[in-house]
Amino acid sequence: MRRHALVFGAGGFIGRHLVLALHRQGIAVTVATRSDRSHADLNAWLADHGCRTPPAELRVDFEAENLAQGDASAWADVSEVYNCAGAYRFGMAVEEARRANVDSVTAIASFAARLPRLRRLVHVSGYRVGGQDPATVPWSDDLVRRTYGRLGAYEASKMEADAVFQATADRLGVPWSIVNPSSVIGDAATGESDQQLGLAASLAQLWRGSLAALPGGARTFVPVITVDHLARFMTLLPDDPETARGSFWVLDDRTPPLPDLLSLTGRHYGVRVPRMRLPVPVIKRLPSALTKAGTETLSFLSDDRYPTGPAHALAERHGLPMPDTTGAILRWADHLAAHRFGAAPTRGPARRFTRYAGVRTFELGEPDAPTVVLPGLPVNADSWAAVVADLGHARAVDLPGLGLSAGSPRDLEAWLDALVEHTGSVHLVGHSICAAAALQTALRHPERITGLTLVAPFFLQPRAGLATRMPLLTRPYLGRARPESLARLLTGSTAQAEALASCAEDLRRGRVAAHAARLLAAAGRERWREELRDGLRRYPGNLHFITGTEDPLTGDGRALIDSFGERATVTVIEGAGHHPQLTHGQELARAIGGHLPSARPEVRA
Repeated sequence: MRRHALVFGAGGFIGRHLVLALHRQGIAVTVATRSDRSHADLNAWLADHGCRTPPAELRVDFEAENLAQGDASAWADVSEVYNCAGAYRFGMAVEEARRANVDSVTAIASFAARLPRLRRLVHVSGYRVGGQDPATVPWSDDLVRRTYGRLGAYEASKMEADAVFQATADRLGVPWSIVNPSSVIGDAATGESDQQLGLAASLAQLWRGSLAALPGGARTFVPVITVDHLARFMTLLPDDPETARGSFWVLDDRTPPLPDLLSLTGRHYGVRVPRMRLPVPVIKRLPSALTKAGTETLSFLSDDRYPTGPAHALAERHGLPMPDTTGAILRWADHLAAHRFGAAPTRGPARRFTRYAGVRTFELGEPDAPTVVLPGLPVNADSWAAVVADLGHARAVDLPGLGLSAGSPRDLEAWLDALVEHTGSVHLVGHSICAAAALQTALRHPERITGLTLVAPFFLQPRAGLATRMPLLTRPYLGRARPESLARLLTGSTAQAEALASCAEDLRRGRVAAHAARLLAAAGRERWREELRDGLRRYPGNLHFITGTEDPLTGDGRALIDSFGERATVTVIEGAGHHPQLTHGQELARAIGGHLPSARPEVRA
């Protein structure tokens, strides 16, 4: 029989990947949506992931008497229904949680009972809440009060929903299966995930240095499963008669104990891993303001193990292997950090971590693009995102020890050599102090440099003030700077504060502020500035300089450029200061793009 899947909750994390998995198997898909916007957002995500044919849409309203809207013939041939709907959120009121997670399963099971060709209704429950007794339905007021009071609204509502789902489906004669996934992490191959609750929140604390101690002991087990494996597993259930009325715990038994998982990730991130461990009983007794652990998350800190045998047997029977555990966890951790744990824009240049000379490096833009932007200080690659997007075939990278990259400025020369060697022919765009890095790299590898663009080259401009040449003053200022104060410092107004929020966050992480302060001090040393000017004289290739009218070259600097004749071009952006990527991004992108190696040089006054 032709398979036709109807997916509730298709716009959520699990639902999106389930729709993608069904599509890749050639199964017809209809998605239940509540609005045009949710359907459009889902279609955009699917298109980004290779699904060029949008799924059909069924408009639903959980508040209406009839769940589904429109002509019944649109769902008459549905063979399987997946319920990924509900609310995954801590801090909900009891009635809100019951409405989202309990009432919804009743409505979906009742709708499924009307489908003449239905082979299976698949419900997503949870590894801590699965296996409830449907005979307890309906829950008494006393049971509701005790369970919700003990566990919190989210987990208790999922527990009640598990029982209600079974009871309702059995009463209506609906064939069902339940999946009980553990903590769902990103795609096994890419790490992609936008889920920020649970373990992801702990990784964020680890990354930012705010995790004071490792929670749990040697047996504390918070298992994970990759979202693509879970989605693929779910698609197996309707086509396997042996899975009817079965509950399947889908998780990776090889997940390290929680303290080991966090230690593994911390070493991968290159951040400080807390030495102290807090046993679970101690965490439960300490105030949440101290532990940063919400009351509703504490029940997940458990030594329990789960009945995974039936799920493993089903996966093996259908040739579905479990992904590599460590690799999947670290790719997920990378994706979370590269996307700033949900704070980075959902659209825009691609974001990832890579390695050059062994240094874990953040890149923004097209992988291996030949135009490479080296951001100045105290900003990061994110501050160049709009320019990189406008340029197209380009990327910006955070230097070692700066932005989101690991390492330290001591790694810079070997790191740049590795970057150039990996890229091949490269057009380097060096901004501010990184004009020096770009120039020095070009001097070492002139045969690989197809273009050299220096934006606001500090060594051809007046020296910065005395304060920037004193790291003992600059470091604490940068480490505590708010986005508004950074914006005033760099642009003269607070208009760019939002664009600089990520820079302020990076400067508070680890030794980033200290590295930036030392490099800023070096920029004021006249001996180094003269060495760089000598380097310009020795560089044999073409040069493109970009400055702003509010951040001019010195007279000597302009005279030096003029001495290079036709191989040097100067573009001056009207009204721009030292950070044109923040205030004049489009003009800056046009200036860089108009002087790419393939473009004809043009001198501008």
